[in-house]
Amino acid sequence: MKHDGKPGCVVLAAGSARRFGGNKLTAAVAGVTLIRRALSAVPAERFSQVAVVTQYPEIRELAKEFSFTPVWNDVPEAGVSRSIALGLAALGNCPGALFLVADQPLLRRESVDALVTLWLEKPDGIAALGHGGVRGNPCLFPARLFPELRALQGDRGGAAVIRRHEDLLTLLEVDPRELQDADTPEALAAIRAEAAEGN
Repeated sequence: MKHDGKPGCVVLAAGSARRFGGNKLTAAVAGVTLIRRALSAVPAERFSQVAVVTQYPEIRELAKEFSFTPVWNDVPEAGVSRSIALGLAALGNCPGALFLVADQPLLRRESVDALVTLWLEKPDGIAALGHGGVRGNPCLFPARLFPELRALQGDRGGAAVIRRHEDLLTLLEVDPRELQDADTPEALAAIRAEAAEGN
């Protein structure tokens, strides 16, 4: 696929959410499901392609609604490393890849857009959202690190690669609420309360 210098994007939406107790991505914040919020936070025009890796048929269909590429993960128990490898394979040739987790309901499209702009200033490095010097998600990696991402095993994600290349990391400061993930029902309840306060 022709990339015109644009990075690709991989939405990681295949987890079994054991700590949550079910498919948390169908849970809603302010009437909008987590997965729809995640896909809406992707500024598609900034990417050569957007791949959505999932084990859920309903998320595969939703990806098509957004004109994104659904990627089926038939072995989700293999951990996030498999989703990363599948996503990279779907993107093909591109200068970089942004990995976006699907359980940050308050993530703003504007922040993802600004992250791409930041990365394009230093496309050989890694760019990520953060707050107070602490890294969060999403993260954007250059193609030269794809082999290390593909080599990940089990439930190890991109953080393992970043730890080996801290000197390449640039953070974009955002509101800490954008970085909160809904790992547990309690965390989701707190995010729902914050979303209600923000309205």
